[in-house]
Amino acid sequence: MVDIIKADGVAERNLLDQLRQRSGEENRRVTEIVSAIIDRVCEEGDEAVKQYTATFDCPNPEYYEVPMQVVEEAHKNCDAEFIEALKRAAESIADFHKRQLQQSWLETKNNGVILGQRIRGLKRVGVYVPGGTAAYPSSVLMNVIPAKIAGVEEIIMVTPPGKDGRANPDILAAAAIAGVSRVFLMGGAQAVAALAYGTQLVPRVDKIVGPGNIYVATAKRLVYGQVDIDMIAGPSEILVVADSSAKPAYLAADMMSQAEHDRLASSILLTTDEEIAIKTKEEIERQSKELSRRDIIVDSLRDYGAIVICRSLDEAIDLANELAPEHLEMCVENPMEYIGRMDNAGSVFLGDYSPEPLGDYYAGPNHVLPTSGTARFFSPLSVDSFLKKSSFIYYNRAALADVAQDIVKIADTEQLTAHANAIKVRF
Repeated sequence: MVDIIKADGVAERNLLDQLRQRSGEENRRVTEIVSAIIDRVCEEGDEAVKQYTATFDCPNPEYYEVPMQVVEEAHKNCDAEFIEALKRAAESIADFHKRQLQQSWLETKNNGVILGQRIRGLKRVGVYVPGGTAAYPSSVLMNVIPAKIAGVEEIIMVTPPGKDGRANPDILAAAAIAGVSRVFLMGGAQAVAALAYGTQLVPRVDKIVGPGNIYVATAKRLVYGQVDIDMIAGPSEILVVADSSAKPAYLAADMMSQAEHDRLASSILLTTDEEIAIKTKEEIERQSKELSRRDIIVDSLRDYGAIVICRSLDEAIDLANELAPEHLEMCVENPMEYIGRMDNAGSVFLGDYSPEPLGDYYAGPNHVLPTSGTARFFSPLSVDSFLKKSSFIYYNRAALADVAQDIVKIADTEQLTAHANAIKVRF
């Protein structure tokens, strides 16, 4: 099911190349299809969205826009224990993200100059939430709560209807808890287009966030610039670094927790202990027999999983930083010692009792994370993702006079004489 390889300078490089190819191939056919959908939604608006919904999801959805009374009823009628669990998770998520909030600032200098920065939330944000078998209420919390904390005025949630024409009630319950403003039953590239350009009924948003399939991801990429987006998300991934103190049963379980997402998901274990490697493989075989998504796990681990025996922990950490995984688990003795060395990861999980699902659902840090090695330069979704900043400048005549010659010199050197003139004319 999963191969064990020994790091020798070549084998691990081949693995890296294989993982990069997984997400680096652009599907031109998908791009053409999505481009056509976007163009049609721009031209025909809601009518096009409804026709695509009938074609791809169901012919007669119960609603186009879900009344907020229905959203509240879903919250009221949902399993009580599930609702309480969601509320406690929401509290943890809110507590973590409140610490990220920045304040506007102003500085007055002795010469009368005033400089500052104004920070405020975006006006309107669209949140895409998958439906059907890939319905994740936790994603509603992770995308909406930071936006609310940032001060976003209006949050429009879109989610495709099920085959019965209805919205997933668990998603609606999460929307009620998180504080969504409006909910539309639509999905796919057509929903992204509606949010990006607006229709007769769907308001145009400033930013689109949330996970989706290849058509949704492609649509987000194509509308970027018209609106902002969170990121182009690839298949899920986990990288586990383990020494001889690690527990193979835990390592196997954590690798499979990501493998079950998708056949393209990647689960990699880097360990310095050959016995740990062998026992982890045995645990995967044993535990997977009891799991509902075993077929997906088997395919994922066979094609994009690996157990790599590294020659040292330093080598494992260097490989981890090169892979820049979405999720990084440090199952080693004294994991806190390595925080300063984990430079490239979406989220880092420290120790045997901080498994990845803790971050997916409950701990507080956001689970919308950079994938496909983009943790080298991207950050997780946060309150910052929903803020915009403007700087402001005030100079009086004396203060401008003090710096006028420098500005004119720079402008003249760049041969922008009108820039220089805008200074000279004042004196």
